Amino acid sequence: MEMNDNPSGERKMQCSDENRCFELLESILDGELQDSGKEVLKEKLAKCQPCFEHYHLEQAIRDVLKTKCTKHAVPTELADKIRQQIQEIK
Repeated sequence: MEMNDNPSGERKMQCSDENRCFELLESILDGELQDSGKEVLKEKLAKCQPCFEHYHLEQAIRDVLKTKCTKHAVPTELADKIRQQIQEIK
């Protein structure tokens, strides 16, 4: 990942290594990286607009999924109907 000094404080509008950066961002969101990775992320987000947007979009999606998706029991009738349709396909 390329880290350019950015004295103006403005974010780059294009990322030089988007796929690699997005993997890093997702690893951090997944809780797979330690504090050193978070420091790299902080620097990256301060300098790169696409990474900044991707990170916040991913974070928002994950927050919605955590708060809006609840576990509900599948109705027995539905489960039976699905099993029956699977058996018919076989």
